This record gives sequence, C-alpha cells and structure tokens, in this order.
Amino acid sequence: MDLDTLKETPHRRFNPLTREWVLVSSHRTLRPWQGKVENLPADDQPHYDPACYLCPGNSRAGNAVNPKYDRTFVFENDFAALLPKGPETTIEDEDLLIARAERGICRVGCFSPRHDLTIPRMSIEELRPVIDLWIDQYNELGAVPWINHVQVFENRGTMMGASNPHPHCQIWANAHLPNQPSREQAAFRDYGKKHDSCLLCDYLRLEQSRQERLICDNAAFAVVVPFWAVWPFETLLISKRHVGATADLNDIERNLLADIMKQVTTRYDNLFEVSFPYSMGFHQRPTDSQPHPEWHLHAHYYPPLLRSATIQKFMVGYEMLATPQRDITPESAAERLRQLPGIHYRSSTK
Repeated sequence: MDLDTLKETPHRRFNPLTREWVLVSSHRTLRPWQGKVENLPADDQPHYDPACYLCPGNSRAGNAVNPKYDRTFVFENDFAALLPKGPETTIEDEDLLIARAERGICRVGCFSPRHDLTIPRMSIEELRPVIDLWIDQYNELGAVPWINHVQVFENRGTMMGASNPHPHCQIWANAHLPNQPSREQAAFRDYGKKHDSCLLCDYLRLEQSRQERLICDNAAFAVVVPFWAVWPFETLLISKRHVGATADLNDIERNLLADIMKQVTTRYDNLFEVSFPYSMGFHQRPTDSQPHPEWHLHAHYYPPLLRSATIQKFMVGYEMLATPQRDITPESAAERLRQLPGIHYRSSTK
C-alpha cells in the first residue's frame, strides 16, 4: 500500500465498523482560520464544591441528597432520557411514519468524591473502582430481562456537553440495540462469515505490524488512531484478547484497562496542556441472552479539538450533507500523540 503517495492527495478511507467513508484532505491544514475560537476551559477545580450536585453530601434535584461517599457513587439520573415504564405505543403509517415506545434505565456514576480528579490524574488504584463500577452496572442492568444493550459513556468538558465538571459517566440501558452498536454488530457478523475471523482481531494485528497509527499499549490493550478516523485526534481502544464485554476481563486485565485509559487521556491533556474534552464510550456485547461470539470489546474516544485548545472541529456543511471530512491525516495525529510524555503536565499539582 503506497500510503505516502495517498497522503498527498484527497482520498477516501473506509470504516469497516460502520461501513461508511471519510474524506481525508491533508492539504487543507494550511488554510487560515478566522472562525470561532473557544475560551480556555477552567483548569483549576476545587477538591470539593458546595454548589456541585455530584459532590458528596450535596443536594440534587427533587430534594435528593448524595451520601457522603468515599469511592464511586451511582444513582438514577434525575433527568433521565429513558424511563423503565410506559405505554407500549407503536405507530406504523404506510411505511413512512414509524415510531415505537422505548423503555430504558439511565444512571450517573461519579468516579470519586473529588470534584477535580479526572481520569488522567487518577492513580491505577483510584481508577480500578471506576472499572469495577462499569462492569457491575453492565452486569446488573444487562440482567434485567427486557434490557438488550448497556451503553457506558463519558462526556468530558463543556465543549462536549458536560453539564457538570465533577468527573462522572453515564450508563444508559436500552430495550433495543441503538444505531451505532447495531451497525457494528452487522459488520462483525458479516466479516466473520466472510473471513472466518474477527474484524478487530485482524485489524489490531495489522496496526501492530505497521506501527503507523499505534499510540500506546500494554499487555492487554492497545490504542490507535483508526485508519478511518473522522475526528482530528479520535482514538480506538481495543482489547488484545478476543472478549465481548468488560465483564469478561480478568482481574489483571481490569487493572490494565485502567492503565491504558490513563495513558491515552494523559496524552490528550498533554497535547495542548489543557483538560482535553471528549466523548468516549464502550461498545460491547448486547445483553439479549445470546452468546454473540462475533463481538470484540472496544472503546471509542471522540475529541473535538483541532488546532489548539480553543479551536474545535465542526461537523457542518458537506459533512452533514455528504461525507465526513478531516484535514490532518490519522498518521500525523497518531505521531503527535505517540511522542507526548506519559506523565501528566499537572502531575506536580495533584
């Protein structure tokens, strides 16, 4: 593959997980920018904020009061997007007007009592309870008979819609498989039938052999800027062992998941020396009581920053109407992230 030649000209790259294309136009990095410039996010948060509705002992909506928790804390979302009970309503009108009621459960998980302690600044020992929280929630919600998908995700930073700076995640459990996991399931299944192997096992083997887009790894996980990345510094975290869900990880692998997440988010923060915004989430085996041997555990990181801490990528125009497009190549993004130090730029102020 003559990738060096391809990098110099506009070209399309195929995403085998979603079976969609992305346009790469590296020559556009030279264009001047007179568009929107964001304010720098606040980098100094207090250990405890009396006005924060996620801090221990503080009040939330509806007169709920948080316990004075000392590790992780999970509660039902006070403003849930999905509800566990409701009428079984369906609309089907001439194959054009189609709607179905959707049941679900939405929860919030606080990573620690500390209002200022983000994942890259946590120790492995502090991160392990967060990993266990995600696995416990996947198991607990997945055991509900009508829940068929459990989505664990984190929105970090106001640029990604986070309503509170206290480090936390959300867990949404659906009665039906959502769009993105559904597309990936079809891709895993079809690839397996055609090649008699796993899509992400084969892809990781390619990335490990080429080393062009690999950012960091350990004995159980690897992080790459995917060949088909849309967002400038998008990454894909992949389990080296073929497992379908976080619940399949053994004790050592759970610690190594904490380690690799700390590695990649530390590099993110160090890139522009700012608390780096992103949306991330795990994609894992559906909880519909089927074995799903085709599924391979992975996590997506979608950060919006482009040129600096104050300039973000916008998905507009051609990208909304035609095909996603990126300027910097995935290889150059990976090179920048790979060269960054593994020690957080604010480690001395923890």
